[in-house]
Amino acid sequence: MRYLPLTAEDRADMLAKIGAASVDELFANVPKGKLMTGLADLPTAKGELEVERIMGAMAAKNVPASSVPFFVGAGAYKHHVPASVDHLIQRSEFLTSYTPYQPEIAQGTLQYLFEFQTQVALLTGMDVANASMYDGSTGAAEAVLMAHRVTRRNKAILAGNLHPHYRDTIETVSRMASDRIVSLKANPDDAGADLKAVADAIDGETSCVVIQTPDVFGNLHDLRAIAEKAQGAGALLIAVVTEVVSLGALTSPGAMGADIVVAEGQSIGVGLNFGGPYVGLFATRSKYVRQMPGRLCGETVDAEGRRGFVLTLSTREQHIRREKATSNICTNSGLMCLAFTIHLSLLGEAGLKRLAAINHANACDLAERLEGVAGAKLLNKSFFNEFTIRVAGDAAAVVEKMAAKGVLAGVPASRLWPSDKAEKDLIIVASTEVNTDEDRAAFVAALQAALA
Repeated sequence: MRYLPLTAEDRADMLAKIGAASVDELFANVPKGKLMTGLADLPTAKGELEVERIMGAMAAKNVPASSVPFFVGAGAYKHHVPASVDHLIQRSEFLTSYTPYQPEIAQGTLQYLFEFQTQVALLTGMDVANASMYDGSTGAAEAVLMAHRVTRRNKAILAGNLHPHYRDTIETVSRMASDRIVSLKANPDDAGADLKAVADAIDGETSCVVIQTPDVFGNLHDLRAIAEKAQGAGALLIAVVTEVVSLGALTSPGAMGADIVVAEGQSIGVGLNFGGPYVGLFATRSKYVRQMPGRLCGETVDAEGRRGFVLTLSTREQHIRREKATSNICTNSGLMCLAFTIHLSLLGEAGLKRLAAINHANACDLAERLEGVAGAKLLNKSFFNEFTIRVAGDAAAVVEKMAAKGVLAGVPASRLWPSDKAEKDLIIVASTEVNTDEDRAAFVAALQAALA
């Protein structure tokens, strides 16, 4: 039976108390096209055992990422996570500890968050990092809001080759805040033109520019010139990184002049997990620390001079007056922070650099093999472990044919830009350390068969 704890009279009383005429009024701010007009296309009643059977049959249609050659990326990457990471994060003292509202009873939690912040600051080349954001996309939206506070402007320019999910998240948050967003058109064929379009769009009203490197098509960008132009106009440069392993090989965004760096930390310590939970990395310059969202853990000493950790600059709405808060994110990805910190500690600086080198070498090897495939063309002049190919015909159909051959080939760009016909023949391909020579050979063979 359906679980309906409230009667019609109860709901009417609740609506009257808050001054709403109907339940529909509570959803007035949701765009009409986003609201369901009827029930979901599901059976109205099934027994628990029947539901298990149906869901099991549906799940059996999936192909587990570890069961076949896997080249899917576009913001979520398959890397090897040592078994020790999952073992340690499942220890009860870690798994059951939650938001440290009383820092004095959560010293262990605060200490690993402090270490996490230190690692993120070093990786990104920035002065200070928080702990943490939900994921990279929400971090990007929070970075735009922060830039508006710093510059006292409300116009953001989004590079065309920014991941569409990040763009959509920024646009959604900005729409609710009545901020202005200039979203440029994607340019998979010319990464330089993408940066030039951003530079040309900067004016005296610009609050920030948001640029991803490596971008969604895998292109690498030198941000120095765009940082200089943005900052010369009084705007901030927000650098986005969706593949954090790349920071083991590339110049950090901070070293290239970024004011804020946001990244998805999933690649280190966190599995694919069906899309979450992930962990958003957020770092900035020390002069902007009081406008940084989220929480910041600091090191101190107690009255007896012993080392300790505290929450500092807690600028969330639970801690201070709502109108003064810098963020409405009410928690963090604490367990994912711990997984990130453990994995990165196990790797160390030398291990991270070696991991990044292996990723790049694997991607280069695959790209070189693809040069001999008729009907496929590599678009990138530079890349880390991900690149884009143009194929003859519909990319989504090619990916499906390759999946039928037992190879998960990548992400058709049409999945990210469903309404843009110009992206119908592009496949975004990632090759990480988990791919073997045999996997790459299988990719080439399956692609040749799909294009024949």
